Amino acid sequence: MSKATSPDPHARGPSDHEVRDQIVDAATEYFGRYGYDKTTVSDLAKAIGFSKAYIYKFFDSKQAIGEVICANRLNTIMVALDAAVADAHSAPERLRRIFKALVEAGSQLFFQDSKLYDIARTSASESWPSARAYEAHVKDLILKIVREGREAGDFERKTPLDETVDAIYLVLRPYLNPLLLQHNLDNAEQATIQLSGLILRSLAP
Repeated sequence: MSKATSPDPHARGPSDHEVRDQIVDAATEYFGRYGYDKTTVSDLAKAIGFSKAYIYKFFDSKQAIGEVICANRLNTIMVALDAAVADAHSAPERLRRIFKALVEAGSQLFFQDSKLYDIARTSASESWPSARAYEAHVKDLILKIVREGREAGDFERKTPLDETVDAIYLVLRPYLNPLLLQHNLDNAEQATIQLSGLILRSLAP
């Protein structure tokens, strides 16, 4: 599992990363079994074998723990997206691969890690920092691809760049936002092939 790359803003108390990681790992397993919404810090403390007060030395709330877990999960998806487009031979192919990678990652999150999906859903509804960082990463990736496509002559240049990026992001949003994801997984693979094709035709010079 990937660890969060920056210090958690809610962390406090002793700077003991090993203990913090132990709490996060145990919480990930516990939330994965029982769900985020139904678990309290007291439940988690009993499962780990720590006192509730000791956990509060490192995290000031259940959300603070969930934020680290969510950041780890979303970071895994971001790494998968970056890897999916890294060796594509052109901007159009990179755009197609974003759609495919998002569907694969979203399906895994929803069907294989359904309990942890609760955290991602909560993070999106409450606009946690991890959710905002994830959305910003996807937008930045789209921006780089559109710029690359315009420079290579693959995409038209008349439409303002920010308008093009926002439009593509809105089409992708049902497959990256956990609140919308659960309603858009039926036939998602075929749907995203058609959507990416439509976008690419609209981007043609």
